[in-house]
Amino acid sequence: MHSEVNLLNELSWKKVTKRNNLLDYLLLADEDKAIVQEYINEGEMFELFCEGRSVGVCLFTFPDQQTVEIKNIAILEDYRGLGIGSNTIKIAVTYYKEKGFQQLLVGTANSSIGNFAFYQKAGFRFYDIRKDFFLTYPEPIFENGIRAIDMIVFQLPLRK
Repeated sequence: MHSEVNLLNELSWKKVTKRNNLLDYLLLADEDKAIVQEYINEGEMFELFCEGRSVGVCLFTFPDQQTVEIKNIAILEDYRGLGIGSNTIKIAVTYYKEKGFQQLLVGTANSSIGNFAFYQKAGFRFYDIRKDFFLTYPEPIFENGIRAIDMIVFQLPLRK
């Protein structure tokens, strides 16, 4: 097992140009390949590395000039719970704040109970509900015995 301290000392990210090579990572967080293909080339995508090993990706989109949205963040299962996701968010906050963005958004399914805790621990607050968002997916998604229907949007202000 990896220790959090060692991994976080070795956490880095690199901007990705050949995004299709990392499709399998994106599918860890969004199971519908057709949906992922619709947004894979939007915004900026970064590959996450720990101890020199590729362990995940994060894709950011820009709904407007003041807003950054985490469209997809995915970490390999063996590396989850070690602080990689939360530290990736911290890096993103610094990076996009320096670029002048005012807020960071992230959406997750109403059924993703663990994500609710994760994003709130990272400083996000409930912001919006995109009703019936997941009803457009070709196959129903179930997590924790709950059908994913609505997208719950969290917001983190980037200004002081």
